[in-house]
Amino acid sequence: MVEDRLSHGKRIAQLLASEVTGHERSLSSLSVTDSDPDVEPTDDGAFAYAIEHDGEQVAEVFVQPDRARVEFVTEMATVADVAEQEGLRVRPKAVKPARTLVFVENGAQVKWLLPALRVVATE
Repeated sequence: MVEDRLSHGKRIAQLLASEVTGHERSLSSLSVTDSDPDVEPTDDGAFAYAIEHDGEQVAEVFVQPDRARVEFVTEMATVADVAEQEGLRVRPKAVKPARTLVFVENGAQVKWLLPALRVVATE
C-alpha cells in the first residue's frame, strides 16, 4: 500500500532543505548550514540543520518521528502571522532569545512554509 502523505520527520526536513537550496529566486539568499545527514528523529526533536540568511542564522530545523519543527529566531511575529495564514501550526517558545516554532507535519506543508521563509529571506 502506498502512503498518501509524506509524514516522516527526517524526510520532511530533507524536502525542506531541497526547497531552501533549490532554484527559487526569492529564497536565493538562504542557505542550509551545520547539517547532520545522519540525524535520527527523536520525540523532543533532533537538530537537523540551520538556515542562514547572508551568513546570519534565521532558523533551526529539528526532526521528530512524524514531523519537522522549524524554530525561527528572527522576524518571529511576522513569520507566525504568515505561517498561520498558510494553515501551519505555530507557537511561541519562551526562551531567551525568544523563538517562533512552526510545525511541518507532512511533505505538502513544506510548500506552505515557503512564504514564511520568504519573510526571513528579505529581512
